[in-house]
Amino acid sequence: MYNYKAYKIRYGGSYKVFREEKEKNRTLSLEELKRYQAERFKKLIEFAKQNSAYYQKTLCNIPNASDIQNIQNLPILDKETLRQNIESVVVQTEEKLEKSKTGGTTGKSLEVQNFAHNSQERFAFLDDFRSRFGYELRKKTAWFSGKNLLTSRDIKNNRFWKTDFIHKVRYYSTFHINEDYLKYYVEDLIKYKPQYLVGFPSTMLEIAKYGLLNGYDFPADTVKAVFPTAETITLEMRARIERFFKTKLYDQYASSEGAPFIFECKNNKLHLELQSGVFEVLDENNHPTQSGRLVVTSFTNEGTPLIRYDIGDSITLEDESVTCTCSNNNPLVKEILGRVDDYIYSPENGKINIINVANAVKDVEGVIKYQILQNKLNRIDLIIVKDENIYNTNQESKFIQNWKDRLGNKMELKIKYVDDIPVEKSGKFRMVKNNIKHLIN
Repeated sequence: MYNYKAYKIRYGGSYKVFREEKEKNRTLSLEELKRYQAERFKKLIEFAKQNSAYYQKTLCNIPNASDIQNIQNLPILDKETLRQNIESVVVQTEEKLEKSKTGGTTGKSLEVQNFAHNSQERFAFLDDFRSRFGYELRKKTAWFSGKNLLTSRDIKNNRFWKTDFIHKVRYYSTFHINEDYLKYYVEDLIKYKPQYLVGFPSTMLEIAKYGLLNGYDFPADTVKAVFPTAETITLEMRARIERFFKTKLYDQYASSEGAPFIFECKNNKLHLELQSGVFEVLDENNHPTQSGRLVVTSFTNEGTPLIRYDIGDSITLEDESVTCTCSNNNPLVKEILGRVDDYIYSPENGKINIINVANAVKDVEGVIKYQILQNKLNRIDLIIVKDENIYNTNQESKFIQNWKDRLGNKMELKIKYVDDIPVEKSGKFRMVKNNIKHLIN
């Protein structure tokens, strides 16, 4: 019923119009794509200046701010500035906004708001990408996401999934990936015979590794494609997942805040999707470069405009002389560097990936920043910077329960409150520090 209501919103309204537009625009020339991009950029800047208090203040004195040729004159918005000014960044209009909390891979959650038509366009982009490999909603799918799905009875019965029979999606828990339970995942996937796999690649990797190691033979010609989300794909992930599931993996890049999209084509080349936003690759002096940090402007987040947003990831652009024969004329990306994904290990529940770690702060108020240290197999240390005016014993209990959902009940959890958590020598903040990886297979 939850999915039915959610899908009614996602696939209602302007969704069909957006799907038709994306399909029609698949073969636009690079010049046509850039003209489309410039028009959307102008519309976004003018809308933000009129309706967002933050952008009224920061963009009002910049001449021709809505001209994409002048984009480098606009200020860069980093995550901390966005978090501190989120209320003034969100636009004020008569149209209703939907709230959505992101996980915090930098140690804190962020609540963004968006219009329903923006969400519908984002799903149209995703579905158009996946449809190129045959996917449509209601085709049999195995989904691996950060949803807390299971009851104690499910775990007792070695049932680590829930099935949406209406939409033919089976959701597998990503909180119980350990040696004792992996056989049930593998055997159920073989029995279920999904046509598509979607979700966290680190979870799919553990399942594939277990299946290969223990001689399971996944039925050939069952899975048509694998669509990873949320995490950076490594060569090991791709090779093992494709080998076990006997299919091809097609990568994508976006973010829970609503970054523009990067999609992988049938030729295994990554394309910037210029219809979804503007991509800038900048060096430490904010000058354009071939390989560097990614600063984005998204066309599908008018509720919480992301204009020159430093998302915290890095990419390397492909040389302009390299082309692709897939008919997609968007610019090419050589590599998505992303972050180096880390994890916490629970002897009871196995590896807990960075996204599930980040989502532990969802719905918990008053956590300014946090960091997880693991120096022992059976213990983690949780270091928290709290807002004294908001964080209380109820919020602490909620946070602890979120961690128990991920770790199980056997692992020791130590909490320490501090005034600040320093960044690394590189200037980056690490939310997870796992110092016992050498003890894990």
